[in-house]
Amino acid sequence: MRFRGIGLIAGVACLIVAGSASPHGRSVSYSTWVFDESGAEVRARISRLELTRLALDPTASQRQSDEVGRLLVRALQLRSGDRPCAIRGKPTALPAESGWVVFGWRLDCPERGDRTITSRLLLDVAPSHLHFARVVGERSVERVLSEAEPSWLIEDATASRAPTAIGSSFGSYIELGVEHILSGWDHLAFVMALLLLAASVREVASLVTGFTLAHSVTLGLAVLGVVHPDARVVEALIGFSIALVAVENSWILSGRGRTVPRVTIAALIVFAVAGLGAVPRGVFVGLALFTACHFALLGASERPARLRTAVAFAFGLIHGFGFAGVLAEMALASDRLVPALFGFNLGVELGQLAVVAVAWPSLRFVAKSFDSRVERLVVETGSAAICGLGLFWFVTRSLS
Repeated sequence: MRFRGIGLIAGVACLIVAGSASPHGRSVSYSTWVFDESGAEVRARISRLELTRLALDPTASQRQSDEVGRLLVRALQLRSGDRPCAIRGKPTALPAESGWVVFGWRLDCPERGDRTITSRLLLDVAPSHLHFARVVGERSVERVLSEAEPSWLIEDATASRAPTAIGSSFGSYIELGVEHILSGWDHLAFVMALLLLAASVREVASLVTGFTLAHSVTLGLAVLGVVHPDARVVEALIGFSIALVAVENSWILSGRGRTVPRVTIAALIVFAVAGLGAVPRGVFVGLALFTACHFALLGASERPARLRTAVAFAFGLIHGFGFAGVLAEMALASDRLVPALFGFNLGVELGQLAVVAVAWPSLRFVAKSFDSRVERLVVETGSAAICGLGLFWFVTRSLS
């Protein structure tokens, strides 16, 4: 009972701090630049959620909308040689999909030739923010701008031929994938929940392989535009996957009673009946059926490791859609899409393997160096904390 009490405290503490933990969806924004001899047409896009970092809501008033436009113009700058390009008129709000803000403006440059794009957007409040700039021409090229590399030189930007610009390389997309996974607290929480009960290298390999194959498939489908899932539903389901696997850990250790499955299913049915938030009722009904079947199979199985691999694969399909957000929003040209997709996915896998290579040996060290009570304490406390995070993300994302 003492161990469970400690686990409960850890879960409550995790709920308190969960609001400060970021999901794997990075802080990002986008811009498109079309150059001509006298300047450039600029179109910038940023989510309303990102603007809340600065307490800005362009839908609240015209004043707030104008402030967002001025923010974008100040943060996204263009230089012609050593001289800044000046805005003509003021930025104009353009039609945008739900949850996004789009502004366009015209820049006049004092001379022809090389141009340099610089982004300082949101870096004061979100140092890890990434800005995806694209130069549109005969051959469109994109570049990821960050705090480490905020500027991008485009040579011969006003030449009659396509401008010379070094876009984001294959290696930079690998780096982006690594950063994406290492800053994605919800994905890392899911991986840790899987590892807590893994008893052998073979089991770890099975879990990681199933999860990797699944999220690689849906990442590709989403980025290629084959499937267009609702991002809000995907994010809520990711939270559910974390909570369910964490609860499953404690349930297996406690003897696989009936209380946990019944409470989980009842909660999902309540959500379905209430019909609150962005998640359709049918999704909650489907989750209730999935949960009932999953716990029934686990309860009857003498080797739950195989079923856990199947669950890792099933939820990996959901996580893959979450990973796709960054690349899908870029709408890359076909000649840039394949290397970007492959590099990003490779980076995600390398980052994931690095986490597993550190976390699982540490868990095994605890298991071998201390008695079973300490190992059980680690698993129960870790599962309670991860469950707290998963529940927080699931509920808040479902009700958003």
